[in-house]
Amino acid sequence: MRLRSLLTFAALVAACAGASAQTQEQIIRFGHVVQAGHPISLATQKLGEIVAAKSGGRMRVQELGGGTVGGEQQQLSAVQGGVQDITLPSATVMGAVVKEFTLLDVPFSFSKAEQVDALLAGPFGQALMAKLPEKGLIGLAFWETGFRNFTNSRKPIVNIEDLKGLKLRVIPNPLFIESFGALGTNPVPMPFPELYGALESRAMDAQENPFSVVLTSKFYEVQKYMSVTNHVYTANPVVISKKVWDKLSPADQKIIQESVAEAGAYQRKLSREASSGARKELEAKGMLVNDVPQATLTKMRELTKPVADKFAASYDPALVQLYRTELAKVQASIQ
Repeated sequence: MRLRSLLTFAALVAACAGASAQTQEQIIRFGHVVQAGHPISLATQKLGEIVAAKSGGRMRVQELGGGTVGGEQQQLSAVQGGVQDITLPSATVMGAVVKEFTLLDVPFSFSKAEQVDALLAGPFGQALMAKLPEKGLIGLAFWETGFRNFTNSRKPIVNIEDLKGLKLRVIPNPLFIESFGALGTNPVPMPFPELYGALESRAMDAQENPFSVVLTSKFYEVQKYMSVTNHVYTANPVVISKKVWDKLSPADQKIIQESVAEAGAYQRKLSREASSGARKELEAKGMLVNDVPQATLTKMRELTKPVADKFAASYDPALVQLYRTELAKVQASIQ
């Protein structure tokens, strides 16, 4: 009788412990490099609301923004190692893990963001995400930073010659380095958190980023000119550590997956609305913004195409073919 009582007591303790583990608050550490007010930061907060609602308050998203836990490469490594839970590097930075992600960075591939949406929602986007588990990552969804444009402290970019010799900060990725080198700039790879100081000290003359990043990072304080090229669209795959993912229950995995996708739709909407408003605000703050002539953009495309072809030749041929086939489809259907 005494043994039966002890066994019953042990079972109750185990059951209570299991229930406690299930109800204990779980914190999901979500890191990024942009400042407060940027669409990525606002969507991270939205994600927190969605996750909390879906989990009944059991799960909470902790925003680690502004590069406080490192640049994109550092955060990506931390997520791979399970030190950080989630991050969303640019596709450019993801190229260090799966190089075919940089197919998204081929200059002048997209004329509208909706073309990218269709490409990433289809077989090509799915094929990219399928390569991540073996790298210690699980791809959840695609968010965006948007179309990139040049800023500099010297003069407006009107002709190709205006790019010559500019010390241009670029994302640390070979495709970016060689592409901007082909345009005549002096490309210097640099983590994003170091960029403002480099522009302020004139160690760098120029950088390239979307309108919303230029605004929320206050680059208008240290850069006089902005030239609209929309040369590259930056997609941001949201990735979670496989070590973290594998510890989640199927139900919690579903909560995270659905919440990131839902917040992603909100993020892209915010990003695109912010882009047009940010241009006006930057001009109001004294930045001189000019649209680069089409003839110059055509020349830029011609100069960078051999670089894109060179890199594509070293990628998985099946993925390159899938990319080209799917890109042609979305370009034809969305104009």
